[in-house]
Amino acid sequence: MLGINKDVLFLILEELKDDRKSLFSCLLVNRIWCETTAPILWKTLGRYTLTESAKSLLFDVILSHLSYESRRNLKNQGIDIFTEEYKRPLFNYISFWRYLDLFLLESMIVSKKYIEKSDIPIIRNEVLNLFVNVNTKFIYIDIPEHFYYQLHNISGSEQCFSKLECLHCDDKTNQNILKGLAIICKSIRKLKFYIMQYDNSDNSGIVKLIEAQKNLNEVYFVCFTNKRNESYRRTLEETLIMNANTIKYLRIGWNPTTRILSHLVNLISLDISVSLSIAANWNNLENVSLPFLKILRAQWVPARILTSIIKNTKGHLTEISILYEGDDNKRLIQAIYQNCPNLIYLKLLFNNNNILELEKVLTKCQYLSGLVIFTDELSEPDWDDLFEILAKSSPIGLFRFKFSSIWSLKLLESLKSLFDNWEGRHPMLLQTIPIEKYYTNIEQESQLQLQKKIEDLIKKYKMKGIIKKYDTDLNEAIFEEFEWIQKKSVAYLMGN
Repeated sequence: MLGINKDVLFLILEELKDDRKSLFSCLLVNRIWCETTAPILWKTLGRYTLTESAKSLLFDVILSHLSYESRRNLKNQGIDIFTEEYKRPLFNYISFWRYLDLFLLESMIVSKKYIEKSDIPIIRNEVLNLFVNVNTKFIYIDIPEHFYYQLHNISGSEQCFSKLECLHCDDKTNQNILKGLAIICKSIRKLKFYIMQYDNSDNSGIVKLIEAQKNLNEVYFVCFTNKRNESYRRTLEETLIMNANTIKYLRIGWNPTTRILSHLVNLISLDISVSLSIAANWNNLENVSLPFLKILRAQWVPARILTSIIKNTKGHLTEISILYEGDDNKRLIQAIYQNCPNLIYLKLLFNNNNILELEKVLTKCQYLSGLVIFTDELSEPDWDDLFEILAKSSPIGLFRFKFSSIWSLKLLESLKSLFDNWEGRHPMLLQTIPIEKYYTNIEQESQLQLQKKIEDLIKKYKMKGIIKKYDTDLNEAIFEEFEWIQKKSVAYLMGN
């Protein structure tokens, strides 16, 4: 194994790219293993959340890449931050980086107490030159708000960013930076753009950037303001229409102001999330045909609009996640079981008005593998009826469940019945999602006592083999929407 071909070794170690501990051990085998492993470890470093200790250690490594000339230049300006004599690192670690998180770099610089505030711009400039040059090549960049350095004017930026595939920025990003990147970057596949301000009128840079792309595949417009700026959003939508043939994944944080979806006929995934407080005209989403749509996510979109969208797909939908509280979603559920024979994951609100429709979903959507049930926060469903339907009609591959509801003695008693009736089926992967606002002293039971009773009940049925795995996911903060077993850690923490 130690004499394995280096190219083959690289392919093997690439499979371990998300297993950081194993990769660390590979560094210690011998020189060839170390040379092969180091680029893989450093390639995705900008993707992970780091502890403050890790940031400090990493920044020291970054500074170690500064040349003797750069150090002397800093000292000549009265900046002496080096405690050790210059020694070239074993590798040019920065050349291995492919994910450039400028927010991470900025946070490392400003967090150093030994760096005077007046010296930060000078040090920032030296650090940026380490990352933006002819020896680096990034596929991902995250530009923080109020970042004003003209990246495209740094020597070597064309080589550095010419293969960029993913860009994250917001409406506070200097638009001249985006215009400059539009000249260099033509191969961006994924764009995430955050809208933070309601009164911003300048989107000329992001528009130029979108127009310049040849294969824009994923677009995420994430909105953090309830105020509507129609002209700003309309311009963004009209620019996307120019890339209609290539866009397959779209998230939009507002009710569309144009007929944009009528143009995006190749969409595979659609996510529409709007504010509950906004009263909107939804005419632009009526009678939209999306024949290739596989994933549909929506928050606070009227049931009639979603029903229309589902009816105008061609049976390819495999994931549906809809957050919508109301008593008019019976037709929506009917549209799901009548038009989605290949459905694998479903997240939807069920209440006593539509609980009988659940049985038809289970019998007609035979590929269903995971079910997330939300219930009306004002009134509990009839848990006995709901769980009886689950136990009787769930297809053989459905054993992944999440329940989000009021925690009550009624739920506790019905869970026992569900578990008893589940005997002989595939063991459950079960999650409960107790949302904080639901916690009350229901039937004189304190929340902690009730939680303990439910957990004790689940432990009992785990021992019987009815439940394979159980988790409580407060506010859905731990697991992905349709995730029951975490595939990898959300953060990579170095140091203590």
